[in-house]
Amino acid sequence: MRDYFHIGVIGYGTQVGPAFAGSLAGRELVPISEVEGNPARIETRTKKVSDGAGGLIELDVKFRIWFEAEANGGTPMCAALQEARRIVQGWLSIHPNCFPPVVINITDGESSDGDPGSAAASVRTLASSDGETLFFNLHLSAQKTRPITFPSSDADLLDPYAKSLFQMSSPLTTDMISVAKQEGFNAAEGARGFAFNANLQVAIQFLDIGTRPSNLR
Repeated sequence: MRDYFHIGVIGYGTQVGPAFAGSLAGRELVPISEVEGNPARIETRTKKVSDGAGGLIELDVKFRIWFEAEANGGTPMCAALQEARRIVQGWLSIHPNCFPPVVINITDGESSDGDPGSAAASVRTLASSDGETLFFNLHLSAQKTRPITFPSSDADLLDPYAKSLFQMSSPLTTDMISVAKQEGFNAAEGARGFAFNANLQVAIQFLDIGTRPSNLR
C-alpha cells in the first residue's frame, strides 16, 4: 500500500471534527497505509456473487469499518468547511508542492449555520504550487428525480440547494473529465465536481473519479 494519499474525515452534526473511530480516533489526516491497516472493527457480511452458471450464491465476506455514520443534530456546513480549511492550510504549509488537495463534501445541501458559499470559496483559494484546492460536492437528496452527475451548468438543477452546491464546486481537471467519460458519464468541458441525487453505485464512481491516482498529476 503506497501512501499516494493522506485521508481525513470530518463529521458534522451535533459536533464538528475528525470522524475516524478506533485507533485512528482524533486523527485529522492519516496516510492511506495506516487507514488500510487500522479499521475500527471488522464485520462479517453476506454478499451475492455469480456462480458462473447464471445463478447467484451467497458468500460471507469481511467488511472493514473505519467510522460510524450518525444522523444527529443539524447540518453546520459552514463550521465543517472552516475546519476543512484549517486542516488543508496546515497540510499545504508542510507540502507546498503537492497535487492540490481534494475536499469532497457529502451533504443533503441544507446548511443550518448560514450560507456556506463564502466558506467554500475560502477553501478553494488555498493552493499548492500545482493549483488551487479542488472542492467537490455529493448532494444526497430525498427527491425522486433523475441523478445529475458532473454537469457543466445548473440549468437542469431545480433544487435551490443543488444550484448552490453546484456553484460552490470546482471544475474537474482535464484528466478527471477523461476518466469520467470512460466511466460512461457525459462530462463536457467545464464539468464540475458535483453530483445530485446519486445512487450508491454512482456515488462510489464519483468518489473514485475525484481521487483516482492516475488523475493526480
